[in-house]
Amino acid sequence: MLKKWLHKVLPGKKTAARAQKVVLPFAEHRIRVDMLSFAAEKVVKRLHQAGFEAYVVGGAVRDLLLGLEPKDFDVATDATPEEVRKIFRRSRIIGRRFPIVHVMVGPETIEVTTYRGGDAHTHNEQGRIMKDASYGNQQQDALRRDFTCNALYYDPVRQVVVDYQNGVADVRARRLVMIGDAAARYQEDPVRILRAARLSGKLGFEVVPNTAAPIADYAHLIRQEPLARLVDEVMKIIFSGHARACLRQLEKLGLNGQVHPLLDVLAPAAAEDAHNIAALSLNSTDARLRADKSVSVGFVLAAVLWPQVAAAWADYQQQGMRAAAALNSAIADVRGQMDRGWGVPQRYSATMREIWVLQTQFEHRRGARPFKLLTQPRFRAAYDFLLLRTELNEVPAELAQWWQQFQAASEEDRQQMSQAAPTTDSGEVKKRRRRPRKKAASANSGGTAA
Repeated sequence: MLKKWLHKVLPGKKTAARAQKVVLPFAEHRIRVDMLSFAAEKVVKRLHQAGFEAYVVGGAVRDLLLGLEPKDFDVATDATPEEVRKIFRRSRIIGRRFPIVHVMVGPETIEVTTYRGGDAHTHNEQGRIMKDASYGNQQQDALRRDFTCNALYYDPVRQVVVDYQNGVADVRARRLVMIGDAAARYQEDPVRILRAARLSGKLGFEVVPNTAAPIADYAHLIRQEPLARLVDEVMKIIFSGHARACLRQLEKLGLNGQVHPLLDVLAPAAAEDAHNIAALSLNSTDARLRADKSVSVGFVLAAVLWPQVAAAWADYQQQGMRAAAALNSAIADVRGQMDRGWGVPQRYSATMREIWVLQTQFEHRRGARPFKLLTQPRFRAAYDFLLLRTELNEVPAELAQWWQQFQAASEEDRQQMSQAAPTTDSGEVKKRRRRPRKKAASANSGGTAA
């Protein structure tokens, strides 16, 4: 009786009681060794050969259970970072809060973590874990992971899945369940809130009530996270392959306006019937990612922020500025806003600016200008951006069609197309050549007599 009463009043005890080891054989999980990457399999086998435990862990196991192809593989082991470093020549120890090892095998990097313990933490005044360098066993490590679907361990040598938190059942039921007390776990690491939105949106999981309920109370802590880490999580949402579904989850969980300005700008793209440049860009990006094709971060961000640039561009033109100068001023305004605490890497903002600047150049189709534009490094990205604007009727379809034909034409046909193109397309008045100033009158002619 006393034991049952303690389980009711002490959440920690109740959580620990749930951590019972279940070992699933191949017949129950159906994960084959050849589903792993060569690098992941090699790292696990090398650690086994050195006398250590080693398992593929977390999201990769979850995705394999769902029939999805993991984007990356992580490994958990009882070897310390220093021991892992000695085994793998191409490796390095990183991380201040909790040291991990990046092991490079060919072009792939495998993240190897030592089993975490349960007690030795350093918290700040808000309760966030600042340092966590305690090591433990696999059962303790499972308790320290965020969601039950991520607390799964696959051993390719024995071909078993080890489950301490009912994670396999939760994956099959498509539910997202926080391990332990959700409020305390969000306070320890507020980024888990964003992870809940991303995973549920990407995988189509339901966030169970106990996991969702504390989010509204702790969402304000997200803004206190290091900016680089926060931007990294936002990028994971945008490039999850299911960006708009993740954005809808953010709204459903009550996170609008509490995370990052970039997500605020993306909010109009969340609705299922949204038809704007951000929605079109995210649809295209999602399709490319799901087809395992490359995407341009700068291009997507250029589309997301274009409504702000376009509005400022129109305002400057109404004030009498020429189109190109007005666009440059609008870009400067938006980039200035981004520089104030957005944390977007400079390499992406440079790409965005190049795509935006070239938009006015498409209107000039006579003479040498179209030939010069065709040689620009960002021409293809700028042209694809023009197509998005065409789909939204921002520019005439005839303009995009002309450039499509121009790209495919021979040199002779391009010359003819350029000669036949309209003289001006932007409505700008050509600059008039200034008349030379009259020479100043000499002292002898027109001068006043002494």
